[in-house]
Amino acid sequence: MRKTIFVVDDSNTNLAKAEECLEELYNVITIPSGIQMFKKLDRIRPDLILLDIEMPEMNGFEALKKLKSNKLYDTIPVIFLTARSDVETETRGFEMGVVDFISKPFSAPVLLNRIKCQIDINEIILKRTAALENTQRNMMFVLADLVESRDEGTGGHIDRTTKYVRILTEAMIEQGVYVDDLGEWDLDVLAVCAALHDVGKIGVSDLILNKPDKLSREEYTKMQSHAINGALIISRVIERTGEDKFLQTAKLFAEFHHECWDGSGYPHGLKNYEIPLQGRIMAIADVYDALVSERPYKVAFSDEAAVDIISQDSGVKFDPAIVDVFLSIKEKFKETRLNQIIDEKVRKHADYI
Repeated sequence: MRKTIFVVDDSNTNLAKAEECLEELYNVITIPSGIQMFKKLDRIRPDLILLDIEMPEMNGFEALKKLKSNKLYDTIPVIFLTARSDVETETRGFEMGVVDFISKPFSAPVLLNRIKCQIDINEIILKRTAALENTQRNMMFVLADLVESRDEGTGGHIDRTTKYVRILTEAMIEQGVYVDDLGEWDLDVLAVCAALHDVGKIGVSDLILNKPDKLSREEYTKMQSHAINGALIISRVIERTGEDKFLQTAKLFAEFHHECWDGSGYPHGLKNYEIPLQGRIMAIADVYDALVSERPYKVAFSDEAAVDIISQDSGVKFDPAIVDVFLSIKEKFKETRLNQIIDEKVRKHADYI
């Protein structure tokens, strides 16, 4: 597939020359200003941007700063086109994240070689980054599965709740609820992070996790500790690895998913908007699954009963705005749960055969 290159320059002569040099090998889109470039970026993501420094309204440095401040665009490699050759300009450009400079007037061989080099390097980086992220995701799911395997009464809880979180978050974005925050979230990463919300249970005794009766006050206090324990476990991993893309968000899910809107939750007794958004979302997914699932100490509630309980606790345990979204998509939660039950039966039948 042909790579797409934006050429951004206020000179029609330079735009025409760049297009002539590149059009046989690349999909070239010429753009006369930085402002017009950002309008194009709403619809097209290029593989590389050739960006002139000296432009009216928005110069190259201003455009580069805006690109690097937006998570949607900050990984696109940028090469500056410039007639300048001073050290100060080059130093400033590299410090801001530009990958190379091409002097104007440029020659076709230099332009082609510099572009090929950067696109090849960027492809290698993207492939290695994707492979690393895939490894990290798989490791997190394995860790979450290990924790869940100790809790005999919550089989499939992690898989279901991560799906509920994804469904709920997508609906919130569609309905414009907390969209300023959610617009910056990677929903694929979100699912991985949500899977670690109960990782702190690794420090809770099996006798408590699998007790068939109601927990004593002391046992319940130890069970509650899993929220803080989860945050501490993830913090230690962050300290050792420096990784934060996944883990900082995972820590928020783990630490705050039992906080309540009215301040009656744990471990910190936060209320309203003091509770991170991740915790407020996870709270609904977690409670819904707990209600509709059979546990050693309780029978499963019907979907209708679970929805009624969550609705009644709007503004008490749960963020009212998120509850409203949940109520509008409750059938999707039910459908997801039923589909998983069918999948589990199919797997068990296959294992038996």
